[in-house]
Amino acid sequence: MAPSTKPAPEKLVTVIITTSPTPSAPSTELLEQIAVSFRKHCPPLIHCRVIAVLDTYDHISTKPRLKKGHVTPDGASKYADYKANAKRLILKEYAPAGRSYANADLVKTQEKAEFGSGAAAYASQDNAVVMNVTKTKDERVTFVEPVQRLGFGLAVRSALRMTVTPYVWIQQHDWALVTDIPLGPLLQLMQENKATTTSTEEEETGKGRQQQAIRPPVEYVCFPSVRMMEYATSDHVMLYPALRGLTQLHKQNFTVQSETEDGETATSRVPLTPLFLWHDKPHLASTSHYLNQVFPSRIAIPRGAFIEDTVGHLARDEMKEGNWKKWACWLYYPDEGKHLCVRHLKGRTWRGVEAELAAKLEYMRLNGLELNVQVPN
Repeated sequence: MAPSTKPAPEKLVTVIITTSPTPSAPSTELLEQIAVSFRKHCPPLIHCRVIAVLDTYDHISTKPRLKKGHVTPDGASKYADYKANAKRLILKEYAPAGRSYANADLVKTQEKAEFGSGAAAYASQDNAVVMNVTKTKDERVTFVEPVQRLGFGLAVRSALRMTVTPYVWIQQHDWALVTDIPLGPLLQLMQENKATTTSTEEEETGKGRQQQAIRPPVEYVCFPSVRMMEYATSDHVMLYPALRGLTQLHKQNFTVQSETEDGETATSRVPLTPLFLWHDKPHLASTSHYLNQVFPSRIAIPRGAFIEDTVGHLARDEMKEGNWKKWACWLYYPDEGKHLCVRHLKGRTWRGVEAELAAKLEYMRLNGLELNVQVPN
């Protein structure tokens, strides 16, 4: 394919950050680590539009159960401070070069996130969550603050509906990049290999198999964590004949050619292997494909649910029957899956640097261990 000049990656992608109560609140250390990893391993992500969904909790109780939306009174108080701190951080990180955002740059509106059955006449509520939305006037930064807990799935859907770019980078608040991500080549590959309306049965024919091996659709690319290393030869694939066959047919190093600023032709190779689950961890995806496949109706995902735990497994069941092309999910696969790309920061348990250090010192004291702490200058 002839090389072509494409828009800069930051013009094509919106970063969607989802965050919620964490033990490290009101510290923004988790988000700070993400920003640092973006700058080091994928700088365009810090220059994109960004939509941050600051989800809330469902209940205040004596014991925190963050995945269920339960926080303690202290956790609720700290989360209010955390949201203010997070907004300040994101406004600082995503401000255009040479300027900063002020209160006068912010515009406030309200939206609703509907969910569940639309037959509200038989219920005491309208099955919709009100969301307070704050945008910068240049629409570079958007904050979404629901008055009730959305959960990851509806948080992503709400942000997708506000997205104006053709692609999104989905970023949970406790995953950081640990290797360089070729965002430009990935985007070009996705633009050149969009899903079509061709029937899935075509893949079963010789002609269809040949065409699909050359130009399979690429609509979603996830990045490997520790548990996804060497995925193509793992039990997640090898135990299922259909998944083995799809991997043998489609796993490849895609070649992408582009024109540089000085008019030279640059060739990049992007290693991908088919992925057989729609994961929640950091991923790049087509905005329209996301909305059509994951959120075809208001009942697709319940309030409070994760995509991976619901639609993700439904997608996997379809893929086991050979219907992978419909979902077009891939895993970035450098060094044959031996290269780690993202690291989990354990947001549900990590309490921040100071709290973790204090806990360690207390453990050492109670167990009669020698305290030997070096304080940096």
